[in-house]
Amino acid sequence: MTSESQEIVVLFRPVGKKELELIEEAGFKAFPPRLFHQPIFYPVLNQAYAEQIARDWNTKDEISGYAGFVTKFSVRKEYLAKYSIETVGAQSVHEEYWIPAEDLDEFNQNIVGFIEVISEFHGPLEKTEK
Repeated sequence: MTSESQEIVVLFRPVGKKELELIEEAGFKAFPPRLFHQPIFYPVLNQAYAEQIARDWNTKDEISGYAGFVTKFSVRKEYLAKYSIETVGAQSVHEEYWIPAEDLDEFNQNIVGFIEVISEFHGPLEKTEK
C-alpha cells in the first residue's frame, strides 16, 4: 500500500498563540510536546467543537495569548485505531481522542500533509506585537 492510498482521518485542534508559534517552527508538520501539566493531547473530531473551544476558552485565557486558532490536519486511520473516541459533552459534537503525552511523537509521525490554520478568534485583551 502506498502512502497515497492510506486512509486518513481529518481532525481539528484549537490552539493558543504560543502553541501556534511552535507548530510554525516545526514547519506545520508537528504539534509541540505537552507541558508537565498536560498529560493528554486532545485532537477533536469536528470543526464546530474546535471553534467553540478557541472562541469561548482560548480568547479568555492569558496563557493562550487571548487568541484561539483552529487547526485542521489529517492522521493515518490505522494509527488512530488504537485509541477510542471519547465523548465529553453533546453526542457527535464534543468528541475527541485522548492521546497520552508520551505518544505525541508517534502521533506527529502519523500526520499526513501539513497542519493548517482554518479559523482564528481574538479576545479583547489580546496583545499584538509590533
